[in-house]
Amino acid sequence: MNERIKKLRKTLKLTQQEFADRLSLKRNTIATYEMGKATPSDRTVNDICEKYNVNEDWLRNGIGDMFNELPEEDEVAAYVSDLLENDEGNPLYDIIKEIMHTYSELTPKSQEVIRDFSAQLLKNLKEKGD
Repeated sequence: MNERIKKLRKTLKLTQQEFADRLSLKRNTIATYEMGKATPSDRTVNDICEKYNVNEDWLRNGIGDMFNELPEEDEVAAYVSDLLENDEGNPLYDIIKEIMHTYSELTPKSQEVIRDFSAQLLKNLKEKGD
C-alpha cells in the first residue's frame, strides 16, 4: 500500500504536507506510510478514499482503477467543494464567493443573459476542440 499512497499523492500533484493537511494528518505520518514504516488505519484509508475519490480495493490491494468513476454532476460538485474550501491556501475562495453573490443580486433577466452567454461559450469551446 505504501507505493500506492505515494503514487496517488504524486498523481494528485500534492506534496506530502498538502496531502497530510487535507487529511488532518502530519507530514511525517504520510512519509512513514510511503516508506512502509507504518500502515494507515482503516479510518485513514477511508478518509483517503473519500477525500480523493480513490477506489479502496486499488488502495488496499492494487486491484482495479486508482479512482472511482463519478457521475458528471458528482464530479462537478467535488470540484466546487474543493474550490470553496475556505483555507488560507485557496485564493479562489473569495473570488468564487463574490461571483455567486453578485450573480444572486442580478435580475432574473440578467441571470438568463449570463446563462445564455455561458452556454454559447461552452458550445464554441467544444466546437473549437473538435
